[in-house]
Amino acid sequence: MSILGAIFAGGAARRFGADKAAAPIDGRAMIAHVAARLRPQCDALVVVGRAWPGLTQVADRPRPGLGPLGALAGALCHAQAHGHDLVLTSGCDLPDLPLDLATLLAPAPAVIQGQPLLGLWRADQAGALLDWLDRSGDRAMRGWIAEAGARRVTPAAPPANINTQDELAAYLAGRADPLP
Repeated sequence: MSILGAIFAGGAARRFGADKAAAPIDGRAMIAHVAARLRPQCDALVVVGRAWPGLTQVADRPRPGLGPLGALAGALCHAQAHGHDLVLTSGCDLPDLPLDLATLLAPAPAVIQGQPLLGLWRADQAGALLDWLDRSGDRAMRGWIAEAGARRVTPAAPPANINTQDELAAYLAGRADPLP
């Protein structure tokens, strides 16, 4: 099975107050840490919702402004068009995501409990998600998770989700070692 890794990075980061993907952690952008942790688990890696050096850019589908569901639809459509069976997803703000995320979430569809952007999805769900976006007013991930019958998986140690400058400061202060 071929896995496409997809980093969602198209949000406005209003709570963070700056470009969250570019926030420095150990001298590298936060998105670079996410990419480094996803890359070994995937056959290809893309960023959805924006451009980032070294990553293929994928647009939200069917249009921008649909939040994470638009990013997921874009990733699923890209995966189908490029022969991938599965899509492993993460937000750009989860720098210490599990190195065995794909294994932890298999079989698809599944998401990490409390972190709905950390998911494993079947690429053949693209049409169903596009239909959902067309007919449903629900733009929340939880609605699609229920509709798709995705399992919720609880990891031994939930990854940090950094949404504010204070959360970044607390994350940096609380780590014993730098990220690899």
